[in-house]
Amino acid sequence: MSRITQRAKTVLRIEADAVRRLIPRINRRFEQAAELVLRCKGRVVVTGMGKAGIIGQKLSATLASTGTPSLWVNPADAIHGDLGRITKQDVVITLSNSGETEELTRLLPVIKRIGSRLIALTGQTRSTLARHSDLVLDVSVAKEACTLNLAPTSSTTAMLAMSDALAVVVAEAKGFQARDFALLHPGGQLGRRLLLRVSDLMRTRAANPVVRERARVKDVLLAITRARAGCASVVDGQGRLLGIFTDGDLRRHLDSTPNLAQRRVCDVMTRRPKTIGAERLAAEALEKLREHHIDELVVVDGRRRPVGLLDIQDLLKAGFV
Repeated sequence: MSRITQRAKTVLRIEADAVRRLIPRINRRFEQAAELVLRCKGRVVVTGMGKAGIIGQKLSATLASTGTPSLWVNPADAIHGDLGRITKQDVVITLSNSGETEELTRLLPVIKRIGSRLIALTGQTRSTLARHSDLVLDVSVAKEACTLNLAPTSSTTAMLAMSDALAVVVAEAKGFQARDFALLHPGGQLGRRLLLRVSDLMRTRAANPVVRERARVKDVLLAITRARAGCASVVDGQGRLLGIFTDGDLRRHLDSTPNLAQRRVCDVMTRRPKTIGAERLAAEALEKLREHHIDELVVVDGRRRPVGLLDIQDLLKAGFV
């Protein structure tokens, strides 16, 4: 093993140990911090300097993206006017390993005067920051992963893990769901996966072959071919779904059913096929296809009439798989 490889593994072990050491610290004080955030009537304001500040920005972003209004404030800017962003209704979360960062300690009297509640994530539970906070979350580490034990490494990893734990439990306590997440993440592939509905992807009209129950298999195959689909929906006289005829049905009956092409499709179709509503999320459709190991879903309306067809290929093209 090379020296570089050996050292890298040591760094990861030190940082992993720093995170493991946090687990016993998830106690009543942590619960109180989560409750304070949950009861916040304003915004959760996050602040910190240097590397701790970068972790703070990530915490603020995670809170905001999971349903808790949050604002990042640079403490250096705060002492020059940005304290006006903070109100009595807010909860302020400060991150500082030493708890003695000058830009932060200068803010403490003003935050107290404003009336905001204060949560500290710090490695020094007897520091100035800790003494002036309503709640203190201990993120102290045995040592930094840096060879000199100076550069913030293990300490920022511990801050990140503790802040993630706080953000996640708050989101879950609020009942934050995938649809809520989609509303706040409309862009990119993630937004596409969570916002697209079956109606956005399903095949309709000529691309959605629908045949009557007494149609001959030969005619059904021609309808499937014209639509360039993998199946056809079979309906009764009122247009309600009775079954589906797929490529799989064709293969299963080729040897076992004499004169298959002239048989009525109702005799060889799959009854009670899996269906989905057009208003459902495309992500739900994908889950259903995977759960039942099938390639197509018939899209039905409230009267169980087939209004569309969703094929696994449609989800592939949309980047879902």
